[in-house]
Amino acid sequence: MNRKYRLRGRVWIEGSDGTFLGYGRVVLLERIREHGSISAAARSMEMSYRHAWKLVDSMNRQSRKILVERSTGGKGGGGARLTRAGEKAVAEFWSAYADFRSFLAERNRRVELY
Repeated sequence: MNRKYRLRGRVWIEGSDGTFLGYGRVVLLERIREHGSISAAARSMEMSYRHAWKLVDSMNRQSRKILVERSTGGKGGGGARLTRAGEKAVAEFWSAYADFRSFLAERNRRVELY
């Protein structure tokens, strides 16, 4: 029987309080950028607003600079947007993610188990 093995893995950025950025958190940040609100971003991911808010709060608390700025309601309602620090965090995560995927692809070519 011929079996092919492959390495798999996940990557995330951890801080002293645990997970700071991971795949799902970064997608949430991108959805906030796209939709202009935490609630719309959460809906687009089929996630509760409460869970999305907790993730945003966790990232903002752990970051040296705020990643997501919120504006309170008014005539047009509130909203949220990524700050420059938020944009940089998203870009840095995807860069690390690409490097990690490249490492797995390269290393998978050399997996030999008997």
